[in-house]
Amino acid sequence: MTDVQQISKIEEVEATSLASELEKVPVFAGIAKEDLKCLGTVELIHADAGADLSDISKSHRGFWIMLHGEIRLQKRKEDGDLLLLSTITDGETFGEVPLLIGKPSHDAVITVLKPSSVVYLREELFWNLMFACPKVRTGVLGNMARRLQMYQAQELHREKLISLGTMAAGLMHELNNPGTAARRAASQMRENLSRLQQISLRMCSGEVMTQGQTECLRLLQEQALKPSKPTAMSSMEQADAEDELASWLEDHGIENSWKLAATLCTIGFNAQTLECAQHEFPGNTLSDPLNWMEALISSVQLVGTIEESVSRVTDLVSAVKKFAYEDKPQRHQLDVHDSIQSTLVILGHKFRQKELTIQKIFAPSVPALSTCGVGLSQVWTNLLDNAIDASPAKSTVTVRTWVEGEKVSVAIADQGPGIPEENRKLIFEPFFTTKPTGHGTGLGLDIVRHIVVDKFGGDIVLESAPGKTEFIIRLPLVS
Repeated sequence: MTDVQQISKIEEVEATSLASELEKVPVFAGIAKEDLKCLGTVELIHADAGADLSDISKSHRGFWIMLHGEIRLQKRKEDGDLLLLSTITDGETFGEVPLLIGKPSHDAVITVLKPSSVVYLREELFWNLMFACPKVRTGVLGNMARRLQMYQAQELHREKLISLGTMAAGLMHELNNPGTAARRAASQMRENLSRLQQISLRMCSGEVMTQGQTECLRLLQEQALKPSKPTAMSSMEQADAEDELASWLEDHGIENSWKLAATLCTIGFNAQTLECAQHEFPGNTLSDPLNWMEALISSVQLVGTIEESVSRVTDLVSAVKKFAYEDKPQRHQLDVHDSIQSTLVILGHKFRQKELTIQKIFAPSVPALSTCGVGLSQVWTNLLDNAIDASPAKSTVTVRTWVEGEKVSVAIADQGPGIPEENRKLIFEPFFTTKPTGHGTGLGLDIVRHIVVDKFGGDIVLESAPGKTEFIIRLPLVS
């Protein structure tokens, strides 16, 4: 006898003594009592609700015949999850699939839902029955075909749910950055509007501006608000331009000269641009107009950040639609430098929080990509976000670009501890993450790989050692 908790009774009986009850089982319908003699002695299990019959199937494979009651049959997956296969009620059978396909049944979980009586045929008795009774054999094989079809449908449904879960988690992961950037930009805009109001009131309470002063501010404002973007500068070029303008502003007694220089340089302003202001606003009267101009420019940039963030959200929604409907995007021209620069703006607050330096080494005259691919900004967002997380405070994140044959290469490097050898083959796998629970979905690099390889036809190279981890993205000029 098999000792299993909550099984009230297991008895050995002659199969022929169960003929009247087996006749009610469709597989045994029409089988003569004499045909059951080949089975000899079988096990009759009486089990209470809640009993676990799994130990029986683990100790030896067999065929189960439900006389009356209800049993739940589940399969234990590799990840530990339980997959419902079926609920067995009066007159049904199970256990034939592992026997017929030669697989162990130790991953089956058999739970009694209602008090049940079950006939259990060990493996050798099952094969005796299959050879001796053609009618039973036909019924068993039919059951197996239906059960396999049902199992395959369940597996397909499960895979669809996993895919949906992956996409939903990835969407949430991607929505977080533009959503946070938009909120932060809106908050900074509120501060800017307050500054603009204060400066405007001071300017209005003073002497009336001359026609020359008004014209100078009008020209500066037109230049600041023109839609064309200035050429992206490398980190060295930008630092030199800011230093030069900040020194000029300090020499002219301008308040917040270093803050102003950083903002004015982003739109291409320099000392020559401000010559008209120098002549029209003598002495200390130049500070308020330039601080007013800086607040205006900063507000416009923040509007651009909000527009970019909302556009990113719209692009993500569009990407989900395209994923669902397999919509093929149209060919377009894509400026890699502009794409990187937009992402750096959106993630700017994260760099500032850790006091990180962004070193941009942009190759001159990088041609635009001609592509049908979409989502490149997601690549930069994920790689830069990871670089920020890995970087020690006050270190440097480097972004390099260069042209190599018919490909544009982009490298993003941090000065963090590096990626251990055993993790390098796993980092592009969905849900793999080394971050603490709640701090990463493990989807970022899987998204990167999917976009770079599948959408743009490019490739990714990882080079990592303590003190430097660099991801190199190579994108074909035409894809």
